[in-house]
Amino acid sequence: MKVKLESGKEVQLKELSVDERDDLLDSVTWEGEGDNLKVSMMHSTMTKFIRLGVKGDTSDEFIKSLSFKDKSDIFTKIQSECMNLGEDKASK
Repeated sequence: MKVKLESGKEVQLKELSVDERDDLLDSVTWEGEGDNLKVSMMHSTMTKFIRLGVKGDTSDEFIKSLSFKDKSDIFTKIQSECMNLGEDKASK
């Protein structure tokens, strides 16, 4: 899946394996409660999502060229498009 970022750059998201997906999910920790939830270690978490979830160049140079907004958009898109393995479907 191709994603066009606000900066005009395009990235191709990978189809994640179950192990890659689990690794990413296990790296997200939350702080706070209710409406005050925040991702802990946000920068390293976004970098990990980009390295594992983007197809192609994920070098330091590429990641440094991204704005915080671009990194955040990639992180959010991977969470919404690549992480679902049917959890939203009810079991019979």
